[in-house]
Amino acid sequence: MTETALDTAHAAMEAAGDDAARLRFFERMADAELLLLLREEPQGEDITPQIFETGEGTFALVFDREDRLSEFVGAEAAHAALAGRTLIAMLSGQGIGLGLNLGVAPSSILIPAEAVDWLAGTLAEAPREIEARPTEFAAPGALPQALIEALDAKLPSAMGLARFAYLASATYEDGARGHILAFIDAAPGAEPALARAAGEALIFSGLEAGEMDVAFFAASDPLSAKLARVALRFDLPQPPELVKPQAPGSDPERPPRLK
Repeated sequence: MTETALDTAHAAMEAAGDDAARLRFFERMADAELLLLLREEPQGEDITPQIFETGEGTFALVFDREDRLSEFVGAEAAHAALAGRTLIAMLSGQGIGLGLNLGVAPSSILIPAEAVDWLAGTLAEAPREIEARPTEFAAPGALPQALIEALDAKLPSAMGLARFAYLASATYEDGARGHILAFIDAAPGAEPALARAAGEALIFSGLEAGEMDVAFFAASDPLSAKLARVALRFDLPQPPELVKPQAPGSDPERPPRLK
């Protein structure tokens, strides 16, 4: 059976047993589409999770494939497909943990409520806004491989939100220096989501006290031409077409209501 991204991340976490691998697993879970087991079919925008009380706490059950959910239940069952980050935000502060793929996949794991709350807080952190404008760019230099890998893994989730991104060292008008991730030709209104994705890549890379500025330029901006000569480029995937989501929870701006 085909291994999923969560299976791979879970195996890496089990093998490494360190904080960096755990962070990468949590990031993959936040980025994944998860199927939440429900007590009944969704009622409009209202959903009622199936809650399980155990000796280790209270848990809602999620799966990363429909066949895994059916295997656990033994039949088809009511469920809602939600972005992992949406589900985590909804459960935060309610004392409910997550049981992922329990007994039906290599990534079977219980995530306690405290970890759900921590992850929700981490995902809610907003990037720092700055007013300074860069004047010169240079190659990004000896960046930690963990950050490059984190960006490689994170930026594909920003499909269609920009054409590509440049990573470079930057010198600002006030003489300050640092690293910058510049998104080129961002879609209208996509800037907050792109900045959040860049911030999460930095956080989940496991780098302590790491900083990276985020900027947005049009391809016609002279600064884009400067970046093209020296920067490391990340191409973002482009969707073949835009389809309006219909399933409850598929629109992050209108999450379903838990009953």
